[in-house]
Amino acid sequence: MTTVIVALGGSLLRPEIEERHTWLEGLVSIIRDRVSMNDRIGIVVGGGAPAREGIELARALISDESHLDKIGIAATRLNATIVREALSDNGIPVSGTIPKSIDEAVLLLEKRQVVVMGGTNPGHTTDAVAIRFAISSNAERCIIATNVPKVFDEDPKKNPTARSYDFLTHRQLLEIVGTSVHSKAGDSQVVDPIGAQEAHDCEMPLNILDGRKIELIKEAIIGGDFKGTKIGVSGP
Repeated sequence: MTTVIVALGGSLLRPEIEERHTWLEGLVSIIRDRVSMNDRIGIVVGGGAPAREGIELARALISDESHLDKIGIAATRLNATIVREALSDNGIPVSGTIPKSIDEAVLLLEKRQVVVMGGTNPGHTTDAVAIRFAISSNAERCIIATNVPKVFDEDPKKNPTARSYDFLTHRQLLEIVGTSVHSKAGDSQVVDPIGAQEAHDCEMPLNILDGRKIELIKEAIIGGDFKGTKIGVSGP
């Protein structure tokens, strides 16, 4: 039995993503297969564009970043509900509620094979939630499924010659993502610096990949080779 926590970027559920219904069906199929192998899977879903749009709408009236964070958290829980209901309706033993804390999620994962959640408290992103969930549940690894193929030393959208990495140590990842401070609601990086720091401190392996390609999520969950970036204590 393997325990794996998967962070799904909210962008993966957006209408702009081609074949999103096929993607969601693929996710359901993967989770069904892993449940049949007695694995335990925690899924943490991000807010994506709906979170950022809601935050920007409210920013003109709300100056407190923690209050803006609450808007983003609400969007993550809506997205988590979509995933939870899709799994439940396909007969997968998923928890009946969306947990609002790591402690609650860990307890639910002891009772059910699959738990789906969104954000918890202001001050960090769902990447950090997923990493904390992985640490607290003694998971083998935490998968960060986003909309970029690997970790780059610079934003590849701004610098087409940015270097990508197949493997990084936790310390090298921290050098790229920067300090573990949450400064602005709605900000997005390849990995939340707060989560990256906690993964470093607890030596939690991270797999960072392009979640739009559902087969990559499958390979990472089963512990196979995948195109992306592995984060660990030492070299591969």
